[in-house]
Amino acid sequence: MDRTATGPALLDQLPPPLPAEQIIALNRPGADLHTTRTYIWNGWTFDVPPGVFIPGGTSRIIHERLLDGRIEVRGRRYAAMGVGLGVEAVAAGVRGAREIYAIDVHPESVATTVRHYRRLVGESPDTTLVPVVGDVFAGLPDGVRLDTVTFNPPAVSRTVSDDPDVVRNVCVGASLLGTFFAQLARRDLLAPDGEVRVIVSNTADLRAVVRHALDHGFHPEVEHLHDWRDGVLTFLFRFTLGGRA
Repeated sequence: MDRTATGPALLDQLPPPLPAEQIIALNRPGADLHTTRTYIWNGWTFDVPPGVFIPGGTSRIIHERLLDGRIEVRGRRYAAMGVGLGVEAVAAGVRGAREIYAIDVHPESVATTVRHYRRLVGESPDTTLVPVVGDVFAGLPDGVRLDTVTFNPPAVSRTVSDDPDVVRNVCVGASLLGTFFAQLARRDLLAPDGEVRVIVSNTADLRAVVRHALDHGFHPEVEHLHDWRDGVLTFLFRFTLGGRA
């Protein structure tokens, strides 16, 4: 594909979803989801309660970029959508974000994020953690303008389990991005030079994800493409409003 394609021209460059049986095989949930587990990254240890998901390789693409500044949050208002156990919030706190909105529809995930943040980052006069429980941006206070947003959505295009915790974290589908971009635009949540990063693979309907963004006035570009050598291609998209820098 032409990785330099942007805007509407990008749609035709994106691959279709993988075959259903391959998507289901690649996203089979672990048997330990409803147990207490441990996750270690960057020398940090995270306790993972039942029902809270452990990040995978796609999430680490975002985590690494938050920590090294390729996704800049220093001095910015940052929203970690679907924050899970809180790695994004911790990385942003260490990096020196001004405000960190830790957003998840799952109350236990938000509570877990707060615990990890307090233990691994602690209090800082220059950084504020704001825990938010709600569906997409529904719980975000009015008047907030975000400089940076990241989201690794549960956009897998096939249902891989009837467990609601698995569905919530894996296979809600691309329609969730319609709500995500609609709320960003309708509530004017993005600052004038704000940036949105969404990471999604061809286990999802990539064209539907990008079409939702275009429909709400966002300009898409491919910031990073990772080939896992098993048929899965993971795209890190950068979206701005109206193609602003």
